[in-house]
Amino acid sequence: MKEPGKGYKWELLALLWLAFFLNQADRQIFSVVLPLIREDLGLTDAELGLIASALVWTYGLLVPVAGFLGDRFSRKNIIAISLIFWSVATLSTGFCATLIQFVLLRGVATGGGEAFYAPSANALISQHHTKTRSFALSLHQSAVYIGIILSGVIAGYVGETYGWQKAFFVFGAFGILVGIVVFMRLQKDVPEMMETQPEILKTAGVIFRKPTAVLLTLGFACMVFVNVGYLTWMPSFIATKFNLSLAQAGFNSLFYHHVGAIIGVVIGGKLADTLSLKDRKARLLVQGIALLLASPFIFWMGAGETEIVTYAALFIFGVFRGAYDSNIFASLYEVVAVRIRSSASGLMLMCAFLTGAFSPYILGILKPSLGLSLGLSLLSIAYVLGGLMIILAALLFFKKDKIDFQ
Repeated sequence: MKEPGKGYKWELLALLWLAFFLNQADRQIFSVVLPLIREDLGLTDAELGLIASALVWTYGLLVPVAGFLGDRFSRKNIIAISLIFWSVATLSTGFCATLIQFVLLRGVATGGGEAFYAPSANALISQHHTKTRSFALSLHQSAVYIGIILSGVIAGYVGETYGWQKAFFVFGAFGILVGIVVFMRLQKDVPEMMETQPEILKTAGVIFRKPTAVLLTLGFACMVFVNVGYLTWMPSFIATKFNLSLAQAGFNSLFYHHVGAIIGVVIGGKLADTLSLKDRKARLLVQGIALLLASPFIFWMGAGETEIVTYAALFIFGVFRGAYDSNIFASLYEVVAVRIRSSASGLMLMCAFLTGAFSPYILGILKPSLGLSLGLSLLSIAYVLGGLMIILAALLFFKKDKIDFQ
């Protein structure tokens, strides 16, 4: 197989950035047009929360399978096929008219397709970026924020102007085209040591015998719990609280937070790469401290009485969230071998997303009694717990768990 040129690792990153952009944009459309779907189809808040949770539960159940396949088969093929599959499911969601149809197409099909992207993509980036790993992964992560911001604006505008169905049609069709380009441009790859890959349960045993990996996963679960709840309900919360249109609420609820996250993810990635040259546990410390510093601003995100306070809290919350995100997989890869990185990513994502999936459903149930303001503010507790667990991993277990070769 021909060796990739020196510039290929950046072309790879650019293509995967675009794919990840659509991964996150497609995931966010439902939350933005949620009020239109509720009005059109008469679904309850609990049912709408269930639809959002179904996607995350499906993602969580299938992502470890995706991780193990990514250590055994062509990651290029897995990425391209999954992108086309979830884009077809997104387009098809525009035809939904009942709760069960939304659960099957939006939850099972879209969530299942998206599950196969991240493990292979992160492992492929890490394989081609060694000295620039945190920076490359942080740039890749920035697609999350830009995808969510633009989907909020575009889906809100298209939904209000042409109907909520058209928002799903637009993003689904574009994703299919991008999937074809990704399939044509990515070079063939063969997973390392594929013939000697351990069994699934043995791989899981290797990973979870390391306290650092376990605590990183628990910290990630806390972050995902907050993030899924925020992304599902914040557009509706902003629209109702400040009497905004869907396009305005979709933009304001997502823009300030994710602009902050873009800043944070770049700073966090560069800072962690620099500090880890002297002390490799620096990646973990950057994450843990970032979660602790973000928690007060999550509280004010829900409790703020004015738009200025709410948006300022969203922005600062985003900066620290981005610093955490820049090292999600870079930290994990410090304690797992190269040949099982895709599998490790899949297991970590599974645990985090199965936990985080309960957030929108719980907030939907509590909304009539406690209100979204208090519910969103209480999400700050999860960030405190997550930050403490990651710092504990860095200080007590990392020295023993780290691997010698990257």
